[in-house]
Amino acid sequence: MISRPLADRMRPVEFSQMVGNASLFRENGVLQKISESEKIPNMIMYGPPGTGKTTAAGIIASKADMTLVKLNATTATLADVRAATEQTHTFEGTRGILLYLDEIQYFNKKQQQSLLEFMEDGRITLIASTTENPYFYVYNAVISRSVVFEFKPISEMDLIPLIDRAVKFVSEEQGKEIKITEDAVRVIARAGAGDARRALNIFENACICSSGNITEEDVKQFSPEVAGLGSFDKAGDGHYDLLSAYQKSIRGSDPDAAVFYLAKILAGGDLLSVMRRIQVIASEDIGLAYPMAAAITHACVESARNLGLPEAAIPLANATVLLATSPKSNSANAAYEKAMADIEAGKGIEPPRNLRNTHFDGVNSSEKGQHYLYPHNYENHYVRQQYLPDDIKNAKYYEFGDNKLEQAAKNYWELIKKGLDK
Repeated sequence: MISRPLADRMRPVEFSQMVGNASLFRENGVLQKISESEKIPNMIMYGPPGTGKTTAAGIIASKADMTLVKLNATTATLADVRAATEQTHTFEGTRGILLYLDEIQYFNKKQQQSLLEFMEDGRITLIASTTENPYFYVYNAVISRSVVFEFKPISEMDLIPLIDRAVKFVSEEQGKEIKITEDAVRVIARAGAGDARRALNIFENACICSSGNITEEDVKQFSPEVAGLGSFDKAGDGHYDLLSAYQKSIRGSDPDAAVFYLAKILAGGDLLSVMRRIQVIASEDIGLAYPMAAAITHACVESARNLGLPEAAIPLANATVLLATSPKSNSANAAYEKAMADIEAGKGIEPPRNLRNTHFDGVNSSEKGQHYLYPHNYENHYVRQQYLPDDIKNAKYYEFGDNKLEQAAKNYWELIKKGLDK
């Protein structure tokens, strides 16, 4: 008989047994409330592995007395989804089918669109999980019909009570007391790097190879550190320091430092954070100085995603050097932040009349007509008119950057707009 992993044997059956993500799991947490409601909504759960997504889906199905069907999008097909919906006609499916679709990002757009039919007619309640940002990889129509929950890495402090519980659990299983030092517990919690499953696997392996008294040295055999990296905790401050150093090196146009930090992060196995961060950098720090950088970076990220480590480092290194040696501009992002500040201050509530979707004026209206001027009907496709709301009509958000492309655009528009004053 094959022994189930400790993480599976200890899988929580109540939200109170789960660790981390307190806003989701604690008493009166949002998932607790949802599981006790009469209608379970479609959900998308995203976050790193080992943070409780699969377990949460199982608890929700159990509390709602629904039949849980688990599929993984890496191997599942639409035929598997249709087979799940057929269970609604069986006795087991009378309370409803909760379809848990893991790694939904591996379903293509057509497959994701096909899910809508089953979601809308109520044949299934979908809980989809992904380790990727769903707003990048999940079809918008699926997102709009779902509630999105982010599962964050489990902190080292939250993993410690989980390991203590595992010690008691294994002691009861084996009928003998398992002892573990406090230092060993801390090493496991740190090496878990935000992943409960990983922490439990390390503990279980240490149990197998020790005599029942687990020390720090026993644990370190199963949590080796990458040479020169130190303890690479994806949930810890050191990890975010590396990502910060990576972005600031690119922003500072130092390709040597940028490649060094890229290598250090990838040595820790964190491909996902690099792929996310480098796409932000392309738009935040290079921006309009070289707009194609964002497209090239996206292509390199997709190549890295398809290749996986270690080969993924090649396209990511290409993108890193490209961005580090490119001209820089944050003008568009700075403009956005200024505009957002006005919005948060309650300004600009109503667009000017000429921009509104006005096709009919009531008989009591004091003003008739929209008065919109269609720019393409004018020379150089430009005509002066008010675009911002009245209370901020003279606001200035965007300032042209001092790079070649933005200065060329600036010169062009100054020529066009000055011509109207003659």
